[in-house]
Amino acid sequence: METIRHWRHDSALIAAAQAGDERALVSLLEAGQPDIRRYARRSCQHADDVDDAVQETLWLLFRRVGTLRTLTSISGWLVTVVRRECSRMARRMFGVSGHGPEYDIADNPRLSARPPHELRIDLADAIRSLPEHYREVILLRDVEEMSIDEIASALRLTRESAKARLHRARTMIREYLKD
Repeated sequence: METIRHWRHDSALIAAAQAGDERALVSLLEAGQPDIRRYARRSCQHADDVDDAVQETLWLLFRRVGTLRTLTSISGWLVTVVRRECSRMARRMFGVSGHGPEYDIADNPRLSARPPHELRIDLADAIRSLPEHYREVILLRDVEEMSIDEIASALRLTRESAKARLHRARTMIREYLKD
């Protein structure tokens, strides 16, 4: 896995940014942008997606720098975020979205005939209908875009338990939408 090269030697900058020092955070974002852009150029299928992937990655770094544990986790995490953003944009371009197995609304004539805003309401209702422990995991994954490991850590679960909850939550949402 590629890493963000010139951050390896600046652990003081990262530590200051993690501690909430705004100047350090701005410096960290500026220092990381060229490497993030370089990796996005390699990862994104379309040149038009590079700027969006860089912007989303920098935004997530800004929001989550304090939650990352080590310098190596920042480098690996950023590479993963860039790759995920490029994949997300490619899926969007081809009309596919989301993280997991898709529920094809074409399989349900009642849903496929509904306007998109009504489908969003149905999805929101489906999420609200979930028991709290399932709703929490689906929101962390699909809204907050946390990884399974981040979810497991945040909820104090094993990785396997977090994955099982996420799977069950998605199954319950599909069942709700089918009915």
